[in-house]
Amino acid sequence: MHNFPFDIVGFDLDGTLIDSKLDLGVALNHALEQGGFATVPLDMIPRLVGGGTRVLMERALAVQGATLDDDGLTAMAAELVRYYEANIAVHSRLFPGGAEMLDDLAGRGVRLAVVTNKMERLARKLFGELGLTDRFYTIIGGDTLGPGRQKPLPDLLHLMVERSGMSSPRTAYIGDTHFDTGAAQAAGIPCVVCSFGFNQGQTGQLGADAVIDHFDALVPTLESL
Repeated sequence: MHNFPFDIVGFDLDGTLIDSKLDLGVALNHALEQGGFATVPLDMIPRLVGGGTRVLMERALAVQGATLDDDGLTAMAAELVRYYEANIAVHSRLFPGGAEMLDDLAGRGVRLAVVTNKMERLARKLFGELGLTDRFYTIIGGDTLGPGRQKPLPDLLHLMVERSGMSSPRTAYIGDTHFDTGAAQAAGIPCVVCSFGFNQGQTGQLGADAVIDHFDALVPTLESL
């Protein structure tokens, strides 16, 4: 157990640990309809996610050649969040092999964390409804440190390490987009990318230290880094 190369393994949420595309897509389309816009196909959601709710809304509007002023965008993003928060775990689940992978890492004495650009209260509600909260020593959201501190800045990953209370822990981060690899690179820690996440098969362009196609491969991959 003590030979495992990492003390801390942090995870992104949407598209990494949790397949949340259907719940996000249904909430997005609800907000679009409420705003008088066309909905987007649910299979398009993975390419729109990343960077927070406003970015998701902006990208969905751009698909149909539409834009909104700041007040309009804020109102529609707020409606998306309201609906999503009320229906956050209808379809969302761990990706295949996720529970076994988390058990394996915990059994090796690894401390587990979540660092996401999703708002912290939404991340906590989702993990609470899925019964996952107790698996992680900290859950950090994109708003935990206030505005302008989200990934790809390293700030949230620095907070993850700080909250561990450990001195110079060996740390790795698992993600699925350039927000994740960018934050990990800026924080000076290795990053493993999940090819099954919200990256539209562009994993080779993300600058990850390794890529996995299933969570069965994560522990052996971390051992090889």
